[in-house]
Amino acid sequence: MTAGTNGRVPVVLLHALALDSSMWDAQREALERRGHLVIAPDQRGFGGTPLGDGPPSLDTVADDLARELDGRGIERAVLAGVSMGGYAAMAFLRRHPGRALALALLSTRAEADDEAARTAREGFVALMADPVKGPAAIGSTAPLLVGATTRAERPQVLDRVRSVVAGAAPASLAWAQQAIAARADALDVLRATDIPAVVIVGEEDELVTEADTRAMVEALPQGRLVVVPRSGHLPPLEAPEATRAELDALLGELDSSSAEVGAR
Repeated sequence: MTAGTNGRVPVVLLHALALDSSMWDAQREALERRGHLVIAPDQRGFGGTPLGDGPPSLDTVADDLARELDGRGIERAVLAGVSMGGYAAMAFLRRHPGRALALALLSTRAEADDEAARTAREGFVALMADPVKGPAAIGSTAPLLVGATTRAERPQVLDRVRSVVAGAAPASLAWAQQAIAARADALDVLRATDIPAVVIVGEEDELVTEADTRAMVEALPQGRLVVVPRSGHLPPLEAPEATRAELDALLGELDSSSAEVGAR
């Protein structure tokens, strides 16, 4: 493991669908001030990362991350992923077991898509090929990503989300939606992931249900649930301080766990 300054553990921050690594800026800066090495990649097709070749698969995204860690000489790191980033984190757990030190899953679910969800994603993918309907469909997703409180009281956050989402390439969105639709159920992976873990959901999330969230908490041997008030699907942007505090708490749990192991 390659640590940051003062021996701090590396932290990986994985972004949501249609956004990029900048959604984690507030938490990244806070973690770096504390001496952590932070890896916040733009996942393939988003931000500054090209989509590349190959069929849609979250395994590919997980392997991209493994290569990035290998290139930095990092064997193990703390993983945090929001929405699609959570799917990528769970794919990484399956593909590269033992490399996660602790886990934060935000606004995501472990179960595979049911038929209705897959059909909805397929419909979105089809729209991405339409030069008129595609951009309209992309634009319509932004308000769903934030909660009612954010829409009413923090319009600058919604404006920021709209701006980033509008810049997402239709081909990248289609690839990502196909990859998400094809993902396997990950509850078995979580049951085998015995590390400090937190599952975070916004109180006003319109895309992830409480049942989805509780299923992950129950599967994780060390899982705990945090509901963020006045936040929708994007707590790192809608409730940056609360998200930072929960990451700090997770890192504190890791420190405590390591100290207990060392004392035995």
